[in-house]
Amino acid sequence: MKALEQKILKEGTVLPGNVLKVGSFLNQKIDSDFIAEVGREIARLYEGCGVTKILTVESSGIAIAVAAGIALHVPVVFAKKHRSANMPSSVYTASVYSFTHKETYEIAVGNEYIESGDVVLIVDDFLANGNAVRGLMRITEEAGAQLAGCAIAIEKAFQGAGDKLRSEGVRVESLAIIEKMTDSSVEFRAQ
Repeated sequence: MKALEQKILKEGTVLPGNVLKVGSFLNQKIDSDFIAEVGREIARLYEGCGVTKILTVESSGIAIAVAAGIALHVPVVFAKKHRSANMPSSVYTASVYSFTHKETYEIAVGNEYIESGDVVLIVDDFLANGNAVRGLMRITEEAGAQLAGCAIAIEKAFQGAGDKLRSEGVRVESLAIIEKMTDSSVEFRAQ
């Protein structure tokens, strides 16, 4: 998606440790019109796949997931990183290490929100090492649901997770794939 690549080049900032800051439009201050465009592109890519639910992890993936859910006319479920009083007693869980926060979370989704007949599309803002996506895949499998694939806004190809998942037969559609990132440049994969 050329519009996302242009937005990254114009508004993104590379931070030390291979961190790409896109908080000005994607995951802290959200450009609503742009997120709607991202959602429509995800819907176009997965149109006709029978998606019944979108699954993401809190919190940065929620806006993109909701935009895709609106475009596909399906509910969005998000895995919580912390248990709360209103969390159902019966949950699907997976341990996920966050590259950005350098912390391991036990993500959880109430059993009532994903069912065995569901066709799940995983949506997230970034794919770097693949930990969040793999955790969401474990939850999908634990629920007995079918995985339609993964829709990612920004993939860091140089960290290998996207290509590894693809080699395992998982459909991964990333809207912007970064091949190389330095303090002063971002290079995208030709798509």
